[in-house]
Amino acid sequence: MTLLLARDIFTIVAVTFGAFFFLAGTVGLIRFPDTLTRLHALTKADNLGLGLVALGLLPWADGILALKIVCVWVLVQFSSSTVSQLIARLAQQERPPA
Repeated sequence: MTLLLARDIFTIVAVTFGAFFFLAGTVGLIRFPDTLTRLHALTKADNLGLGLVALGLLPWADGILALKIVCVWVLVQFSSSTVSQLIARLAQQERPPA
């Protein structure tokens, strides 16, 4: 019984912190003035938020489901960093010279 309670508490805490980081990234996306600062806030917060949500779900997953959760997290890490670089390069190219 205590093992289940500990697993529940860990899941609640990890998913709650993950949701907090998602919310913080969204606030940064809305409030920051330019593309690069918005991109920085969003990628950092969302990557950490997804990692915490995935970590919180792992104790409840068995075998192949746990592998799927980890694979989704890894694929999002790679795609997020690639897309962030592409958006940043495009923003730098479209920025008028100072």
